[in-house]
Amino acid sequence: MDGEFHFPPDPLDITRYLLAVFLCDTQLSYNNPSMETPFMDLPSNNPFSTLNHPSFSHTYPSRLTIPSLSSPNYPTTSPLRFCANTTPPPILQDTDALLDSGPERTQNRRRVVRIAWEKLVRWSRSLRFKAKTDVLERTNKVAVLGGGSFGTAMAAHIAGRKPQLEVNMLLRDPQVCQSINDGHYNSKYFPKHKLPINVIATTDAKAALLGADFCFHAVPVQFSSSFLESIAHHVDPHLPFISLSKGLELNSLRMMSQIIPQALSNPRQPFVALSGPSFASELMNKLPTAMVVASKDKKLANAAQQLLASSYLRISTSSDVTGVEIAGALKNVLAIAAGIVEGMNLGNNSMAALVAQGCSEIRWLATKMGAKPTTITGLSGTGDIMLTCFVNLSRNRTVGVRLGSGENLDDILSSMNQVPRSIGCRRCIDCWGCNCFGSEV
Repeated sequence: MDGEFHFPPDPLDITRYLLAVFLCDTQLSYNNPSMETPFMDLPSNNPFSTLNHPSFSHTYPSRLTIPSLSSPNYPTTSPLRFCANTTPPPILQDTDALLDSGPERTQNRRRVVRIAWEKLVRWSRSLRFKAKTDVLERTNKVAVLGGGSFGTAMAAHIAGRKPQLEVNMLLRDPQVCQSINDGHYNSKYFPKHKLPINVIATTDAKAALLGADFCFHAVPVQFSSSFLESIAHHVDPHLPFISLSKGLELNSLRMMSQIIPQALSNPRQPFVALSGPSFASELMNKLPTAMVVASKDKKLANAAQQLLASSYLRISTSSDVTGVEIAGALKNVLAIAAGIVEGMNLGNNSMAALVAQGCSEIRWLATKMGAKPTTITGLSGTGDIMLTCFVNLSRNRTVGVRLGSGENLDDILSSMNQVPRSIGCRRCIDCWGCNCFGSEV
């Protein structure tokens, strides 16, 4: 009837058809990987041969062409190519045997779909597992900018993932470089933790960045812009930057996702933010830790996840870069306030009220800036806030406790080996003026 919508009568035929399309688009090639136009032969009585609707009318041929693989932008030698003109995929072979059983067709309908789905899930997991190993296998060199506690911990973690991987740390202090290269110790931050032998320290930016597959940025936020501008001519425009630095730049209030592309004069510089409740000392001791990598590029976030994830470090992915960065920056201010409450002995009631109200205000501001509320209640938000506000290892909390006890801020900073993120260093104009370079966790 003209204008009538004729939908296929059998839902199982729809399932078979969708599985066929999916398998054509993703199954591993084994017959003709160089084929320019992959296709699949469909049954002559397939229910999608004619589909009429007032707003849609199209006749499907018996040979199905997959446009996504036919486009010139799709690599013809990709390992995920499939040509179905010879041997059917194993999933469809099994379903065909069950479908041809005649009277039992209706009874086996659910079982066929379940079997096909279970095999599809197992097959998908095997592909994901293979992709995880591929990222680490393809990575030959990683650069770490900054030799502070967290930069050192991350360099040691990455180096331990693959003994053949070259991890170059860019430092300012020649003595720390010598202690890392000769004795495999960071004499300033981790004098008792031996580093893997494939961690190499250097003061030469060109040597550290040349041929790197990933770059971990562990320089304090307040000095990142001037530092990156000084090494910009050594940075490959396609080199992915994974930022370990948390905070907002004073005066400009820029986040690291804004500082790095602008300082390198490359708005398309690949960027990933790494955040979450994590102390460098516990990461060095290989204690269970969970963190988040955030990037607008989903593939890049997955690659960073596969590079970092291990038996003791769980990595989640997110596309909410703003939420992850804002939560990581503002929790430092909240931690100082929590420390002041502790230092002034104002009690647990006021501590709980302060942190709860602070979380609410951070969530309100972050969502106004475009962040997702779920990000603020996740690892990079609430998780990081809990760790920073209530644990004595937190530098920002320690500063707050000492301020609440009546000490002067300059005296507190001068006595600390590492610089609190939310304050920055008052002893120099830029990162090369004192030993604060790379000291941020």
